[in-house]
This record gives sequence, C-alpha cells and structure tokens, in this order.
Amino acid sequence: MSKLLPVSSRELIRRLRKLGFEGPYPGTKHPYMARGDLIVTIPNPHGGKIGVKLLAIILREAGIKREEWLSV
Repeated sequence: MSKLLPVSSRELIRRLRKLGFEGPYPGTKHPYMARGDLIVTIPNPHGGKIGVKLLAIILREAGIKREEWLSV
C-alpha cells in the first residue's frame, strides 16, 4: 500500500474535483467543496502543504478511501 504524502491546497482541490466534488466555494473562515449533501472544508488557503494527518482526516470525512485517492 502506498503512503499518503503532503499536498498543496491546489492539488487537494484538483483531486477532489476529479472525485466528483464541486467548488471551492467561499466559506466564513475557509473555502469548502461539496458533493451532494457532503461538505468538505479546504484548509490552509494561503499556501504551504497540507500534512498527512490532516489529509487523512479530510479523506475520512469525504468518504474517500486511500486507494481511490492515490489512483486519481
């Protein structure tokens, strides 16, 4: 099984779009993306990398399996 690696916000948004999410839309503190009734907050809008732990939390909340994420 391949490991998750840190990603930029731009890369997170690109991959979420490929997985069927729309957006990002402006939120009160952070932008968010939506797929049906599911909403995922996009952290770190001002640059830098999103760490592996936070990425794992985002994927779990989005209902995306590790293999599905790595195949996109």
